[in-house]
Amino acid sequence: MNLLKALATVSSMTMVSRVLGFLRDLVIARMFGAGIATDAFFVAFRIPNLLRRLFAEGAFSQAFVPVLSQYRVEQGELGTRLLVDRVASLLAISLVMASLLGVLLAPWIIYIGAPGFAADSAKFDLTVAMLRITFPYIVFISLVSLAGGLLNTWGRFVIPALTPSLLNLSFIFGALFAAPYFDPPAMVLAWAVFAGGALQLAFQIPALARIGMLPRPRLDWRDAGVKRILQLMGPAILGVSVAQISLLINTIFASFLANGSVSWLYYADRLMEFPTALLGVALGTVLLPSLSRNFASGDGEEYSRLLDWGLRLTLLLALPAAVALAVLSIPLISTLFYHGAFSEQDVWMTRQALMAYSLGLLGLILVKILAPGFYARQNMATPMRIAVITLVATQAMNLALIGILAHAGLALSISLGACLNAALLYRALRSHNIFRPQPGWPTFILKALSAVAIMALALFLVAGPASWWLGAVAGIRAAALGALVLLGAAIYFGALFILGFRPRDFSRSAA
Repeated sequence: MNLLKALATVSSMTMVSRVLGFLRDLVIARMFGAGIATDAFFVAFRIPNLLRRLFAEGAFSQAFVPVLSQYRVEQGELGTRLLVDRVASLLAISLVMASLLGVLLAPWIIYIGAPGFAADSAKFDLTVAMLRITFPYIVFISLVSLAGGLLNTWGRFVIPALTPSLLNLSFIFGALFAAPYFDPPAMVLAWAVFAGGALQLAFQIPALARIGMLPRPRLDWRDAGVKRILQLMGPAILGVSVAQISLLINTIFASFLANGSVSWLYYADRLMEFPTALLGVALGTVLLPSLSRNFASGDGEEYSRLLDWGLRLTLLLALPAAVALAVLSIPLISTLFYHGAFSEQDVWMTRQALMAYSLGLLGLILVKILAPGFYARQNMATPMRIAVITLVATQAMNLALIGILAHAGLALSISLGACLNAALLYRALRSHNIFRPQPGWPTFILKALSAVAIMALALFLVAGPASWWLGAVAGIRAAALGALVLLGAAIYFGALFILGFRPRDFSRSAA
């Protein structure tokens, strides 16, 4: 299997999901704006969504896939099936119990997660009610993550990459057609989360059956593989999800700021997540199974070359994405969100957060490539130690910046923390002799930076003033933004071609 082709497949399916995600945010912004109801929903959704990233897509996936790959190499089909049955059974029971506990403790969770909301009883009560509806999402999405890990390990990347689209479709349908039947109408968003989680799980069941890995009830928490996964999960929680923990703490800070602050950070974060998912998540998804198999088979040289390949692709694609987010911040925000209840003030406030986030995009994506370099080796301790350092530094920056830059200061601290996290992970990979860079890096970086600079200058000159974007009608804005994106891509990849880059240079086979 060609990894570049697999990456293109995962990225294209992720693109479908992310485009639907922007459509969902456009619908939410148009119908509900940025205010008390959306602040309440984003907090209520952020908590189970954080748990999803921490436990489902974060700690669980990074612990499960390496052990699963090792079982496939060492114990064959029968041993692997037994491991899957036992892990799935224990996971399902634990999730249901955690979900019930979350529903019961919802008021206390909001007190901790958004203490500033307590000053407004209506806002607080609405957030609690929404959290009780959205919390069971963690059950569905964690089982979806289990299914996705299995399918990715078997090289079936399309279904897991396309699955998140169902949540976005649930949001869009609920907001457009069901909102009038809820009081307040924004309550439909919470029910859309619940329905979307159930749809995602149902979507993956037939694919599991086709590879013969549909889990059966078989509980044995004393199983050696189950114990190993549980041991690896603890450190992985911090190692892979420090940015998400910082986002939750940022929500606590933002709850004390002006109404709309949580929403401005959310909309900016959604824009930042687009390239993060297309590049970081997609590359991490493709790399982890192959890295795990190389480690299980003892091929350290190929392990290092595979990391080198991932880092080069990351720099080549993430750098222009970060620069484009900053240069096109007003065109992006005005085109996607400046409708209905979303005001011009909301555009400018969201832009401040997006500009700050763009500074850390490369760091955020690099973490998703560098951390699997440890996880594939079942080494969770090193990323955990680095994550703790990063988390402490990020919160120190929060305290220093929030008084100066308000909500944008919170976004900037996330960015600087991500860059620190990536730098420390890279240094650890080099000092442990896990990663040995291939020749040609200085020339590679110089050429990539040259192409990015040419693209940035062209976009800045062509984009025009913010006043035009704020005054143009929606259809004209959308057409102009599409033209700018195509122009930027053509200039950047054209410059790379002139500088000597070719797609075949990045072709690589899976382990």
